[in-house]
Amino acid sequence: MSGLCEGRTALVTGASRGLGKAIAQRLAAEGATVIITARTLEPDERYVGSLRETAEEIKAAGGSAIAIPCDLSQDGERERFFAAAVAQVGSPDILVNNAAVTFLRTLEKFPERRARLMLEMHVIAPMHLIRLAVPSMRERGGGWILNLTSVAARLPVGPPFSTFDATAGFGLYGTVKAALDRLTGSFAAELHPDRIAVNAAAPSNPVATPGAGTLDLAKEETEEIDLIVETALALCTADPATTTGRIVHTQSFLRELGRQV
Repeated sequence: MSGLCEGRTALVTGASRGLGKAIAQRLAAEGATVIITARTLEPDERYVGSLRETAEEIKAAGGSAIAIPCDLSQDGERERFFAAAVAQVGSPDILVNNAAVTFLRTLEKFPERRARLMLEMHVIAPMHLIRLAVPSMRERGGGWILNLTSVAARLPVGPPFSTFDATAGFGLYGTVKAALDRLTGSFAAELHPDRIAVNAAAPSNPVATPGAGTLDLAKEETEEIDLIVETALALCTADPATTTGRIVHTQSFLRELGRQV
C-alpha cells in the first residue's frame, strides 16, 4: 500500500459487509482512520457481517477504525451518528455513501412505504450526510465525496423492451440511483470552488457479495469486488480540481486510468 490516505479520516456507510466493508478496508490500509456505520454492530445469525467484525479485521491488518451503528433512514439518527463520529475522531476528509436498501417489485405493485424508505436511503440520507460533512471540508480546503450508484440508473432501451426491464422490478431502484447521479453532479458544481470532489461510481457488472447473493442477477455476469475498491480509491484520492462530477463504471474507468481490469 502507498499511504495515499495517510492522516485523513474517512466515513463509510453500509460497511458491515459487501462493497462498503471492502472500501473501508482499503482506505484503512492506505492510512485513513475509518469511521464505519451500518445498523448491525454485533454479529447476528440473522445477518451476514457486522460492524464489529469489519472493525476487528481492519485493526488486525494494522489499520484504524471506529464502529458506530446507525439507522440512516432516520433523520435524527443521522445527526446523532455524525456528532458522535466527530467527537471521537473529527470530521471526515472522505465520505463514502454506500448504505442502501433494495426491494425489487414492478412499479404498479410497489408498496409506498418501501418506496419512501428507498428514497430516504439512496437520496435523502446521502444528501444529509454531505451537508453535514461539507463545512469542515471547506474549512480544511478540500475533501472527497463518493456516492455508490448503479448501472440500473440508465433508461431501459425500447420498444421493444427486454423481458428483464419489463419484469425484474428494478424500476424504483433505477429511479433512486438516477436521482443520486443527478445529486452528485449538482453537488460537484456547487462545491467545485471549495476543492471538494463529488463523484459517483458503480460496478459495470453485479458483484456477488453476501448481501447480493440471493439475487439471480448476481449469479451470472459478475465482476470481482476489487474493481469497485480500486475505483473508489482512485476517486477518493484524485485532484478535486479536475476529477469531480464523474458518474463512472468500474471497467471503463479503470481502463481510462490505464489500470488492469
